[in-house]
Amino acid sequence: MADAENTIIMETTKGKVTIELRPDLAPNHVARIKELAREGFYDGIVFHRVIDRFMAQVGCPHGTGTGGSSKPDLKAEFNAEPHVRGTCSMARSQSPNSANSQFFICFDDARFLDKQYTAWGKVTDGMDVVDQLKRGEPVRNPDSIVSMKVAADA
Repeated sequence: MADAENTIIMETTKGKVTIELRPDLAPNHVARIKELAREGFYDGIVFHRVIDRFMAQVGCPHGTGTGGSSKPDLKAEFNAEPHVRGTCSMARSQSPNSANSQFFICFDDARFLDKQYTAWGKVTDGMDVVDQLKRGEPVRNPDSIVSMKVAADA
């Protein structure tokens, strides 16, 4: 593993997913993901919105897509990183500076999101696991994150 401090190990109900964090692209978003992971915020949270050939979204404490953490929303860090298979990016409302705790993993190319959503990482291992997540909007009996840790702490 290249950099344990910038690697997330996400154990899901379908298996393990490894995400490489990119502080060079979005330092504040990466810091937030690590902070929430270290607090155990993501443990038990469901993939509430999983759209075939598009993306799997997670990170709402209510499991509905309506909530975030108690921390303030983040200022957008839009970058040129393409939204392709495996890209991890922040979900947000209509407001560009509304990302908080929800994020999504792209199943496929979603280049129309480029420079409008903050990409902060990439799945380096376990996309086959992400592919197995139950689909739906909302998902019935959704899969969840069992635990999400920074590899340096694991």
